[in-house]
Amino acid sequence: MRILGLIPARGGSKSVPKKNIKKLCGKPLIQYTIEAAQQSKKLSKVILSSDDESIITVAKLLDVEVPFVRPKHLAEDTSPTLGVIQHALRFYQEKQVYFDAVCLLQVTSPFKTGDFIDEAIEEFYKSGCDALVSVQKVPDEYNPHWTFKTTKHGNLELFTGEKTIISRRQDLPDIYHRDGLIYITKTHVLLEQNSLYGEKLTYIKSPSDYTINIDTEEDWKKAEAYLNSKNS
Repeated sequence: MRILGLIPARGGSKSVPKKNIKKLCGKPLIQYTIEAAQQSKKLSKVILSSDDESIITVAKLLDVEVPFVRPKHLAEDTSPTLGVIQHALRFYQEKQVYFDAVCLLQVTSPFKTGDFIDEAIEEFYKSGCDALVSVQKVPDEYNPHWTFKTTKHGNLELFTGEKTIISRRQDLPDIYHRDGLIYITKTHVLLEQNSLYGEKLTYIKSPSDYTINIDTEEDWKKAEAYLNSKNS
């Protein structure tokens, strides 16, 4: 199975200006994801998709392929990730280069490793599913069986619609949320079903220290603190 490793990095970040090439503990943010992708043994090709010349310049210095400049309409705040992936696949199809699946590696989740990427790909192979996402367990206090919504009368009812709350923590089912580290999807699902997830979705649990997702200045400070503590 041929898998395209796709690293999307647009230039219009507002919450953290020039986030993708801003240095995080001495390295441009994109470098963390690029290095992890380059260490993977199961990705057939790794590319970066960007609309921004400064990002492209840094990426090329880091020896990652940038085969095209992403169109501006796919680099807006509201541009869906699915369109970015489809653009890359169609670029290669026009050159009669085909991939069975795409592994999306987001720069804003920098603390992944090549080994973890390969574990995810192996799990994807074995599952036979349309797609795989990396996840983290939802803390018990936020489990849907312990959360409430308001009724039109201003009362509370269980979010799940159940009449009786599960009283023991041990009886709660495990619930997961996407952590943004890895998405893997079959090509035909991306192009023919216009879906990142397909009809049959599997998962891999990420180590908890991988899950910093950098969207704000506060997130950036957390990432710096994590790296500083790890290095010390």
